[in-house]
Amino acid sequence: MRVLVLGAGALGGYFGGRAMQRGLDVTFLVRPRRAEQLARDGLVVESALGDVRLPVKTVAVTTAGYDVVLLCCKAYDLEGAITAIRPAVEGGADVLPVLNGMAHLDVLDAAFGAARVWGGLAKCAATLTPDGVIRHLNDWRWLTFGVTPGLEARALPDIAHRMWEKLVHLGTVAAGTVLLRASVGEIVRAGGRHTLLTILDRNAEIAAAHGHKMSDEFMSGYRALFSDAGSAYTASMLRDLEAGGRTEADHILGWLVGAAQRAGVDDTLHALAWLHARAYDQRRDAGRLP
Repeated sequence: MRVLVLGAGALGGYFGGRAMQRGLDVTFLVRPRRAEQLARDGLVVESALGDVRLPVKTVAVTTAGYDVVLLCCKAYDLEGAITAIRPAVEGGADVLPVLNGMAHLDVLDAAFGAARVWGGLAKCAATLTPDGVIRHLNDWRWLTFGVTPGLEARALPDIAHRMWEKLVHLGTVAAGTVLLRASVGEIVRAGGRHTLLTILDRNAEIAAAHGHKMSDEFMSGYRALFSDAGSAYTASMLRDLEAGGRTEADHILGWLVGAAQRAGVDDTLHALAWLHARAYDQRRDAGRLP
């Protein structure tokens, strides 16, 4: 199988590297600066599940000849990503997107046809350091796609339900940590456990109204996660915001506000978190960040 990975950032680099360890033929579609790093240092992953340092193939533009494109871009780069991978898809490749949220599916279906777009999700906490190292932050390493050290992949009959599960989880940590500018543990220690659990319950209500009821086991597990006073867990959206970067607030929080309104679910906390992110965007666009 020939795999094209769009980008070699935190997710693309992690999953692409693990796929290479399994013996898959992987090529990374990257910008010039990242291509230079990879040519000089190779793909470097630091992980408690096993480090990776491998030479990789990169391209600046793509062509036909791939079986699947692993799409790991941020939502705000989706339009450019579609343009970049179009030759591969028109040449016969399917697209496996692992973007956060759900809104990208309609966009990709419109661009390539639903038959070419897989449902996909990733549960992996990683970050790309300025020197090009992918640092794996915990033991999350799940991608709905064989088995290699540090990667567990599964094909599921109901990917839509699993994507809603991820959105219930992601929508909670994103809304909570962005709104309150703190980790889960810091919020809990400050007295905000009820707020986090309220957001979790609202997200579960939204999912149920759209035909995807969360199981008692799922809710119990995430109630425990969002009650952990020792947790350093934050959303990548908060990390992007604190770094002065662009965020996926419209794609995640804005989409959830619309979904809540369509379902008749109270959207107050989601709307406040989205407003917080949009106000940050105004400061960032004006060059007024600290």
